[in-house]
Amino acid sequence: MRVTVHRSESLDAGALALVRVAGVGSLLRRSGEALGVPATAGLAVRLTDDAELRRLNAAHAGIDATTDVLAFPGEGAQNATAGGWIGDVAISVERARAQNPARPSDELRILAVHGFLHCLGHDHDRPDRAARMAEATRSLLPGVELPELEAHPQAVAGAPDPLSVSRPVTARRAAHRR
Repeated sequence: MRVTVHRSESLDAGALALVRVAGVGSLLRRSGEALGVPATAGLAVRLTDDAELRRLNAAHAGIDATTDVLAFPGEGAQNATAGGWIGDVAISVERARAQNPARPSDELRILAVHGFLHCLGHDHDRPDRAARMAEATRSLLPGVELPELEAHPQAVAGAPDPLSVSRPVTARRAAHRR
């Protein structure tokens, strides 16, 4: 699977060093291979700050609040084994640092895998689906301490899922809008 990682110009030197240590691109390529995603499939990851995630969350999910990760499934997401565009993932490096100050690189990896799995159709809107998504995450991140994955309130309440919205956010925006 092709993975393109975009780093925001807003990231400071410490955040950029954290991004390098986390190795998000290689992690997601290995994850795609482990899940049988073809080498021809593509995924883009935007590593940025809270302000950009808040803007994206407001624009695409209608929620004016910062968040840690957003996933934008592409047209190939429903049939990832056929290749195509899997989607786009946006991650707040700032939020990752705040959520796990002791192991921020692990937090970035967790968020990257979480967003990738959302692009592949995984969700945690119900306990059974949350359990399957948690198991997939554990298999892709062995040895990483994972937080408990619970159903997100937006899906439970019937509101749009802020982690899985329909418009990509990177350079492929125009070509892959649904």
